[in-house]
Amino acid sequence: MPQNISIIIPAKNEYAGLCVLLPALRKNHPTAEIIVVNDGSSDDTAKVCTAHDVVLLSHPYNIGNGAAIKSGARNATGDILVFMDADGQHNPDDIPRLLSKYNEGHDMVVGARHSSSQASLGRSYANRIYNWLASWMVGRKIDDLTSGFRVATATKFREFIYLLPNGFSYPTTITMSFFRAGYPVAYVPIQAKARQGKSHINPLRDGVRFLIIIFKVGTLYSPLKLFAPISLVFFATGISYYVYTYLTYTRFTNMSALLLITSILIFLIGLVSEQITTLVYKDSGHQ
Repeated sequence: MPQNISIIIPAKNEYAGLCVLLPALRKNHPTAEIIVVNDGSSDDTAKVCTAHDVVLLSHPYNIGNGAAIKSGARNATGDILVFMDADGQHNPDDIPRLLSKYNEGHDMVVGARHSSSQASLGRSYANRIYNWLASWMVGRKIDDLTSGFRVATATKFREFIYLLPNGFSYPTTITMSFFRAGYPVAYVPIQAKARQGKSHINPLRDGVRFLIIIFKVGTLYSPLKLFAPISLVFFATGISYYVYTYLTYTRFTNMSALLLITSILIFLIGLVSEQITTLVYKDSGHQ
């Protein structure tokens, strides 16, 4: 492969998946640097990595998927980073397709999963909500906000490592960061396979976390675009309630005042958040 690439694979108890994935990667990309980040596994994940002569980075205990991604990105020597899961969902044969799109001038290319690739109907609908919200925030269609299969320019990816969480929401954060910095992002459709082994995502716990991600997406990219509509809803409700009470009781009520004051406070919070976000990106070299 002409590009100097590093393939980064976070893994926690993924022995079965790695037994299939690593030989395929080594066969198809013999010159690529393959890095497996063992995130506190209790199975033979480390042993299978040693058997297939890949770079093994080990966390002493489970820190999180995002933390494994950060460890891999910091230690990679390639100019181009390829991220993929260890559970067999991502097909190594799709890597050339992502790289081909990358070579058209993009700084990040994401493998967008078809709806039939989702693990469950609930997760499919949740991802649609995330995609819709993110698309509205950036003004461009985002096909898959949470996909972990992607190619990115190493230097530009590392610019945002300090923003990435240690959990499962790193794809959301890095995608929004690239859009916020003005780096071109593209999507290539893929068909994800059924994972091997048990998923590490807890529907209840991580479902709440993903709801929080929705608000993080807004505050990361353009806080005022998120807070302004909420402020407008409170303002419109306050005015409407005032008109109603004035026509009915000919007076201005405390509830109307509360709604209008809340509207102003939400708008000011959004305005301050917008300034903070601008300063954060300014400090990292972006506007």
